[in-house]
Amino acid sequence: MTGEASTARTTATVCGHITSAPVAIRWIQTASGPGRTLYACPDCVHLYNPGPHWDDDVPGPRH
Repeated sequence: MTGEASTARTTATVCGHITSAPVAIRWIQTASGPGRTLYACPDCVHLYNPGPHWDDDVPGPRH
C-alpha cells in the first residue's frame, strides 16, 4: 500500500461523465422490480430538474 486513499469512481447515468461524487437527481419507478435512481456529476447537476426521488410523496391522478 502506498498510503494514498483510493477514490471510487463511477459513471453518472444521465450525463455519462466519470465522477467520484455522483448526485441523485431522479428516481424512476419500474413496472417490475425496484425503481432506479439516475445520477449526474456535480458539474452537470444544474442542467437537470430535480425529483421525484424514492422518498417523495407523489400524488396520483385526480378523478
